[in-house]
Amino acid sequence: MDYKERYKQWLDSPAIREEEREALMAMEEEERREAFFQELSFGTGGLRGVMGLGSGRINRYTVMRAAEGLARYLLKNMKEIKSSGIAIAFDSRKYSKEFALEAALVLCSNGIKTYLFRSCRPTPELSFTVRYLGCTAGIVITASHNPSIYNGIKVYGSDGGQITLTMAEDIMEEISKVEVLEERKTITEREAVEEEVLYYIGEEMDKRYINRIEKLSILKKGEARDIRIIYTPLHGTGLIPVTSILVKLGYYRIFLVNSQILPDGNFPTVKAPNPEEKAAFEEAIKVAEKEEGDIILATDPDCDRVGVAVRNSEGEYILLTGNQIGALLCKYLLSSENNIDEKTAIIKTIVTSDLGERIAEKYGASVFNTLTGFKFIGEKIKEFEEKGDYKFLFGYEESFGYLSGTFVRDKDAVIASMLIVDMAQSYKNQGLNLLEAMEEIYKEYGYYIDFLDTYILKGFEGVMKINNIMEELRRVDSILRNFGDLKVLEDYKNQKRYFVESYEEEEIKLPISDVIKLHFRDGSWLAVRPSGTEPKLKLYYSVKGSTREEGQQRLEALRGKLKFIINI
Repeated sequence: MDYKERYKQWLDSPAIREEEREALMAMEEEERREAFFQELSFGTGGLRGVMGLGSGRINRYTVMRAAEGLARYLLKNMKEIKSSGIAIAFDSRKYSKEFALEAALVLCSNGIKTYLFRSCRPTPELSFTVRYLGCTAGIVITASHNPSIYNGIKVYGSDGGQITLTMAEDIMEEISKVEVLEERKTITEREAVEEEVLYYIGEEMDKRYINRIEKLSILKKGEARDIRIIYTPLHGTGLIPVTSILVKLGYYRIFLVNSQILPDGNFPTVKAPNPEEKAAFEEAIKVAEKEEGDIILATDPDCDRVGVAVRNSEGEYILLTGNQIGALLCKYLLSSENNIDEKTAIIKTIVTSDLGERIAEKYGASVFNTLTGFKFIGEKIKEFEEKGDYKFLFGYEESFGYLSGTFVRDKDAVIASMLIVDMAQSYKNQGLNLLEAMEEIYKEYGYYIDFLDTYILKGFEGVMKINNIMEELRRVDSILRNFGDLKVLEDYKNQKRYFVESYEEEEIKLPISDVIKLHFRDGSWLAVRPSGTEPKLKLYYSVKGSTREEGQQRLEALRGKLKFIINI
């Protein structure tokens, strides 16, 4: 079915409300194609897209379709689902609360017990809730750090981790059998509560979650807790949990960014509520300059990512990269933990800097690399528990996601914020800030310079452009013409690792993923992959130099070569 047929199907459907029909009729041809040229499918975090009418958009119909497909999958494959149930949370985005209720009622109409948060909560708390209540699955309505036009659905398994690729494929197969506009069994909210298939949850779960996080704190009792913290939840869900854990631990010098503390799906003070971007810190820096803050914390709308800015000796606020935060936390946790050995596990993704790996090796810990997406880190933690061969200490990815502890199985900005503050306070007690601590790491391990180029390529043409670029990068002959110092080419889609000097190949023993990674003789690498949730192409670079300047020069040379090849 092409986009015109899908558009007509929606236009003619009796399920469509009159005001929606009018909106469909008002669409220009290009808008129709963008809204209907594809159907939403699972990416690294579930379903995600622009909100609006259409088969390729997030709306009440695509949300209910996804919920119905999930219900059919669970009823078919999980015998315990009606008794164990499913938990649902949502973030502060527009329509997140409405979509959460729509999904809940679809599940309830299928006889599935559903636990629904009354108000917005962090994604990691949903992961905790699934595990605590013994649910078979969980759902979060969120689009994480994306701009306000986006929303989506993340699905979680019984272990509290994002669903596996196999499970995602099976659920997607069930979703594909559901007509998006079909008539289905319905139940009202009141009926669902009266029939005891819908249960509301809230503050009691918050307390359990915060109490578990408190046990992860490393800073010893009696040590000073005078660090001045500037915090912004960027209009999201982080305000109560982040401030609650910090105050509980004795951090009272917390200064909030008042213009950004209330949940607001329009995100009126930022272009995008993304703590990876410097622009998201503008309001917080104003408060920090006034209050002479030591560090700034910014969490995204569903509070699974956290960004950090640190005041340097000149009084400027410098943003740390995700790789730097990860390396700092890696060293802090390893140096604070007793009995570190080869059974102690650090997990990172293949596009994350190797610096953390070097630190872990010095302490005698083992490092595991996974594909991009915290679901794979969660799967590895589960594997450790089932086999009993490794003890998980820390997992992280360069895109500002971190986790310690095993009671949550996704990146957790509440846990990470607490650990970062503990770490910053510990260094402050030694007369250092986090920038100075990072410099010490560089002097010991070398200057690892990392960079990410992101290109937004929207619509049908964007999809084709991305596909063409990825296929060009898989051509070894083409790559060798431009990268004479290439050592290894890794193609995660075809699961092949090609060694240039020996002409040998070996299998990559990770799940299939559309990623190309090039390793060079000097130890540098670059990786290219399409985003699994957004119309973006991501170019990752990592180089090492004996000095910062040398590393920066190598980085710019590598970026120039790659941009020339892909013509972007």
